[in-house]
Amino acid sequence: MPDKRSEILEKAPLHYAPTNEFGVVYLFASIAPKFRIRVEEIRAAFPDCIAYQKTGNGEKKIRIEFEFKSRNFKTHKHSTEECDWIVCWEDNWPDCPENLKIIELKHYFGFGTKIWIQPVISDQTQGLNKNKLTWGLSANSSIGDLLLIYRASPTKAITDIFVRTGELVKEKASWRKGTAYFAEIKRVCKLESPVFWEDLKKDKFIKTAYFVRNNMQGNIDATEYWHFIYEKIIKRNPEINKILEKYSPEKL
Repeated sequence: MPDKRSEILEKAPLHYAPTNEFGVVYLFASIAPKFRIRVEEIRAAFPDCIAYQKTGNGEKKIRIEFEFKSRNFKTHKHSTEECDWIVCWEDNWPDCPENLKIIELKHYFGFGTKIWIQPVISDQTQGLNKNKLTWGLSANSSIGDLLLIYRASPTKAITDIFVRTGELVKEKASWRKGTAYFAEIKRVCKLESPVFWEDLKKDKFIKTAYFVRNNMQGNIDATEYWHFIYEKIIKRNPEINKILEKYSPEKL
């Protein structure tokens, strides 16, 4: 079995984070009472589940579709008019129709924060002087995710850390044709001693990471390597240890 220590769930009936729809169904069964849900039927036909939610006036019928990622609902071409809830492990559908409620399970089991390396070209760095701002992010990011700001050439270093605090909004991109997803982010701290690309290239664990080999291009999910990056950040910036403690690998 591959090493999945970073995906171990706390106080959950499933030891590791789910990797498919079956795991989603299993986990949802354990938290359904939180939503005052009475499940009547699990079936192969769409929608996957028929349930009833207790209300002040009795019960309300809830039609539920299980997906590993919420956007799979759109990929599978399900009808938005014949479903009420999407229950998923990860919500990656920021422009989901308003009539659909999304239950993202990862936030209920202490496993949800991702670590992103956010490359920023020199022309865009001026906005990073603010403590709160709106920034272009990956559609797969979630509120609470940590953003390691990587200033591209000539700096080539991780210099700032922000956290995503706002909902994703689709808007016109200023740096390319088409649209992009934006959300409010808030500064966690500034690294007085940055972690440079050369440092990452020399690290025996990080040097083989795809983002190092690809010269830090695109929105980078670096969660798998957070333990090693975190150690480098704290070693160089011990004064921010207390600030970053809540984001330590052991607590995510």
